[in-house]
Amino acid sequence: MLRSPLVLPLAGLIVVSLLMGLASENFFSFDNIFNVLRQVSIVGILAVGMTFVILTGGIDLSVGAVMALSGTICAGLVVNMGMPGVVGLAGGVLVGIAFGMFNGAMVAWGRMPAIIVTLATMGIARGLGLIYSGGYPISGLPSWLSWFGIGRIGIVPVPVIFMVLIYACAWVLLQRTPFGRHVYSIGGNETAARLSGVKTQRIKLAIYTISGLTSSLAAIVLTGRLMSGQPNAGVGFELDAIAAVVLGGTSIAGGRGLILGTLIGAVLLGILNNGLNLMGINPYLQDVIKGLIILLAIYIGREWR
Repeated sequence: MLRSPLVLPLAGLIVVSLLMGLASENFFSFDNIFNVLRQVSIVGILAVGMTFVILTGGIDLSVGAVMALSGTICAGLVVNMGMPGVVGLAGGVLVGIAFGMFNGAMVAWGRMPAIIVTLATMGIARGLGLIYSGGYPISGLPSWLSWFGIGRIGIVPVPVIFMVLIYACAWVLLQRTPFGRHVYSIGGNETAARLSGVKTQRIKLAIYTISGLTSSLAAIVLTGRLMSGQPNAGVGFELDAIAAVVLGGTSIAGGRGLILGTLIGAVLLGILNNGLNLMGINPYLQDVIKGLIILLAIYIGREWR
């Protein structure tokens, strides 16, 4: 149990929560806890796809831009073209899947470095979103779409339920299927996995497609929250997603990590943001503090293993 990848992230979450609770009397309030979970839902969903990619030793820098493009296309289909909201949502999801498949094809069959491919598609997706929208937000969406961003089921925010369901599906996929075992085997030793009969190229295509899919699902939550398609949204979100995965104990080299650790890492990142805001810490200093904590987490994780 002490060697479990969940030990350090969970310990970090408990320690940071206690420290923030001591520093701010409002931190453990019911409303603030749900506010933290709602705030981390978008990055948390992005981090699901990022976990799949990093487990194979890859990286996806395009998730923030693809999320913005998916939301912009969704809004454009509904507002500019008069399509039903369901069609707009489906269009946005298909955009995310298409970009994920393109990334996967370039990495798997084009044999190009993932960091270069996704850096290029980050620029492509961001540029296409700005061209399509003219650089301006697309507003005027039907009011029911806000349910995905700010709605509640009982007392629980819809984005939180949405995020938990996505994590549950990812857990089943990684821990209870041959596909999940193949993902880990590629991250552990791709050559050995290929010689053992694993279709490594197909698996890579699948995991980048999953990353594109989760980007578009995050776009649904973001679009519902903002009630508009924002072509400039998601800047830097890819770094937050990577940070959540790393803080959750997944090895950046691949082959080791758990999807539940990513969820803990995303919540930990949200608690840091929320607690530092409640304490009135300068926003620029907050970036420094979070960067140092991420470096410390990577160092401790390396020594622990």
